[in-house]
Amino acid sequence: MSIKDLSAEELRRFIQDHHENAYALIDVRQPGEYEQGHIPGARLLPLPELVQTMESLPAKKQLVFYCHSGGRSMAAASMAEEEGAGAGDLINLSGGILAWDGGITEDYPHVQLFNWQDAPSDMLLTAMNLEKGALNFYTQVHSRHQDASWVNVFADLAKAEMGHARTVYRLWRQMEADGDEFESVFDSLSGEVLEGGMPLDDALQKLKTIKGPLCLRLIEMALKIEYAAFDLYHTMADRVTSSDAQEAFITIAQAEKAHMHSLSKAIARCTA
Repeated sequence: MSIKDLSAEELRRFIQDHHENAYALIDVRQPGEYEQGHIPGARLLPLPELVQTMESLPAKKQLVFYCHSGGRSMAAASMAEEEGAGAGDLINLSGGILAWDGGITEDYPHVQLFNWQDAPSDMLLTAMNLEKGALNFYTQVHSRHQDASWVNVFADLAKAEMGHARTVYRLWRQMEADGDEFESVFDSLSGEVLEGGMPLDDALQKLKTIKGPLCLRLIEMALKIEYAAFDLYHTMADRVTSSDAQEAFITIAQAEKAHMHSLSKAIARCTA
């Protein structure tokens, strides 16, 4: 086991190329720093707490540490190396979040969207409802800008959300073998809240205040929604106790990561 320094670009490729089950991204800054902005999917474990809770690090995952500029995360990686924590080489983000040029998300993941007393299958219904909220948003954007040359970007986003909802439904059906068919379940959901926790009505109101290149600003807004969704599902996977629920939320997070990548590439279509 050794410690590898990765640049921001190398870490982006690492995250893109690895399944969410294969690694754990750990932010060792303080809670206030994390709330101001963190890499989506990162688990907050401040360095002073890490020292006391080293045993909480996942033993079967490769550990990736970052902080503000790289000093605290290197200390964290060094301590993890001494304890033989994680699987494989330990990774430190060189330059910390100051060097990170990928997406970030603000605030804490909105885990309060889920009722912790619910059964795992009911939590998946909540996830499906959030997917419907995002679908409703992208459908509204498409409807309001039908004459724009780039409008099909948002038709594609709506289709992707429907695909995500079907993925969640399949996971739900594994737990509810006698459940209704997808169309019936999906139609019963309100879709009034987006995956990142923003009410649909608030997101639609924001459309009226956008300034600058419209397509690009809408893609940026969509990226924020998807970053928050990925962050939420990843955090849920860390917090739920049911192994079935953990696997389900990791699967949803993996799908969201692919969606984020597609969204980033869609920026080019704004000017095509």
